[in-house]
Amino acid sequence: LISNASDALDKIRFLSVTKPELLGDTKQLEMKVEYDPDAKTLTIRDTGIGMSKEDLIANLGTVARSGTTNFIKALSEGESNDVNMIGMFGVGFYSTFLVADRVSVASKSNDSDTQYIWESLNGEASFHVGPDPRGNTLGRGTEITLHLKEDSDEYLSPHKLKELIRHYSEFVTHPVSLRQIKTIQVPKEVPATEDKEPKEDGDEDEDDIEISDEEEVEAAPEMEEVTTYEYEQINTDPAIWARDKDSIADEEYQEFFSVISKGDGGEAEDWTHFNAEGNINFKSILYMPSEVPRALQQGQLDEMKQGLRLYVRKVLISDEFDLMPRYLSFVKGVVDSDDLPLNVNRETLQESKIIKIIKKKLVRKAIELIKKISKAEMPEDEPAEAEIDEDGNVIEVETPKKVHPYITWYKKFGLSIKMGCIEDSANKDKLQKLLLFKSSKTDGEDNFISLQEYVDRMKDWQKEIYVFPGESIATMKESAFMDAFNERDAEVIYLTDAVDEYFLQNVREFDGKKFRDITKDGVKFSDEDEDMAKRRAKVYSDTFKPLTKFLKKLYGSDVSRVSISKRLGRAPAIVSSNEWGNSANMDRIMRAQAFAHGVAPGENTMPVGIMELNPRHPFIINLLESLPEDTEEEDNIPQSVKDTAWILLDMATMSGGFPIRDPKKYTARMTRVLKSNLGIESLKLADEIEPPELDEDADEPDFDMPDFDMDGIDLDSMDLGGAGF
Repeated sequence: LISNASDALDKIRFLSVTKPELLGDTKQLEMKVEYDPDAKTLTIRDTGIGMSKEDLIANLGTVARSGTTNFIKALSEGESNDVNMIGMFGVGFYSTFLVADRVSVASKSNDSDTQYIWESLNGEASFHVGPDPRGNTLGRGTEITLHLKEDSDEYLSPHKLKELIRHYSEFVTHPVSLRQIKTIQVPKEVPATEDKEPKEDGDEDEDDIEISDEEEVEAAPEMEEVTTYEYEQINTDPAIWARDKDSIADEEYQEFFSVISKGDGGEAEDWTHFNAEGNINFKSILYMPSEVPRALQQGQLDEMKQGLRLYVRKVLISDEFDLMPRYLSFVKGVVDSDDLPLNVNRETLQESKIIKIIKKKLVRKAIELIKKISKAEMPEDEPAEAEIDEDGNVIEVETPKKVHPYITWYKKFGLSIKMGCIEDSANKDKLQKLLLFKSSKTDGEDNFISLQEYVDRMKDWQKEIYVFPGESIATMKESAFMDAFNERDAEVIYLTDAVDEYFLQNVREFDGKKFRDITKDGVKFSDEDEDMAKRRAKVYSDTFKPLTKFLKKLYGSDVSRVSISKRLGRAPAIVSSNEWGNSANMDRIMRAQAFAHGVAPGENTMPVGIMELNPRHPFIINLLESLPEDTEEEDNIPQSVKDTAWILLDMATMSGGFPIRDPKKYTARMTRVLKSNLGIESLKLADEIEPPELDEDADEPDFDMPDFDMDGIDLDSMDLGGAGF
């Protein structure tokens, strides 16, 4: 109803541009909402163009008959049609019967000298139109009165009405005021008394009256309740997106952000204000918050409310419309389109071609805004006041290192950008350029590297982007997987976020360079002589073939294969993942899923890894020499050799980031090693000790206390000040 009233006000305002006399004595263009709890009525009144008797019959007599549509049609036949209306008066009007038993519409148009009233009962097949018996009470405009049903008392609550007006009509151009009913206590008026008759000459003189020094205390006035009516404008916030952006100060943008974000997201980090023109026209302001919204902090993406409000000519359509993809759900802002109808339902609108075009443009603008933040100049250092010591020398104060605003922002929202690389294939390349990572050559909490920077400083022989997914940077730095890369001074990107594993599965390359997980099989280096590498690999393979064959038979299905490694340095062995399988880090993430289905409690779903041996390590060389000539018969192999081989696998498994596959067998092996090292033959427990009983009635010990001669002590000569006396 407020939207219809806004239409009526727009119509008279447009016509008055060329004919100011149409405004007459009613020059104020406004809407007023009134409620009456006693009469159970709700009234919406406007000073718009109004309707004649014929208009009332035509517009209200047929559902979805739109006076706005006819108005625009008439304008289009004239010289000018520079006005936009919301439209479809009838549909919005007849929704009033959802809450009202009877609806009355009084209206006064400039085309008629008479104010008419239209009325209909809920469920009645007819309506009544006639002159308003109250006369011309409006001057110009329309007044709709709803006689509410018994179950619709909530629309008599000023709080409910204020909430509805503010929510849906907060930025309507014309003022919307709600009449507040207040009951106050005021002093009761006392009727004036007659003047006393003048005293005769024989009366006692008033001078004989004694006057007290104390002032006479006036009696408290009698109070009474008075009902007052006061109008309060609800839509006080300006629709700044409709203004020229050059005329809007940063403070106004921040104030508007606080209105639409409702305090969830701190201040705005940055914003973009633009008009999209073309086949689809709309105005928009997009904000990047500086703080992560509460739902996003807790990872509750399904409960994350969309941050964009969709308006049609400043009338709210929805504040939960999916105008942004999930990974940009933290973006706040408004979209006001001139090409969308007000009364179309949400499901139809969601599939609208117009909405798809708007979404595409909004996503592009949001990504450009993030790029703008990343390219911002480093803020200048504020001059610090010099401190001087007692000798007049200047004290050098170490100023904290400044952090680029994008790094601060990225540390909060970087996960969402990675999610965008996974979900938004159309903008994947743009989003990848906005990513920041820690690497083996970045130190400090605020030191990051972009993928483009990594590619720019790759080694000449390097063909792939080396990445290392893991749980913590400290652990990855000391990992055996890093040995070969540290020797070659090759940079490795550390991936510590859980989403990084999904990122690698969906985003295979950047700038033509493939991502290579160094914890998996297939890592190759191009910095060495290829022929030499092949000959060396063949010699190692032939030399250690008895060991690799023995270990594969011993380990069975616990490893997929045993091979000679080309990349190990310090470690004797390590378990790596298959090139096309899950990494140890991905396995850890999957096992941590609280709602993983189809897996029995305690079932181990750890992937089978590849056992890589370091042919230069003393452990491996010694283990090869410890093997008997015939390893086919298990009885020929000493238990100590088996235990050593299994402990080697345990070490390699943990070094590779995997958990121990069978803790029970691991405990048994370590027990045998401890027995051997400690020279213990049996694990039979020793007998319990039997301590002597304590005598409960034992006498207390005697102490010889010497006698003190208090008479020989001179207290006056003692210095007791230091004791605090």
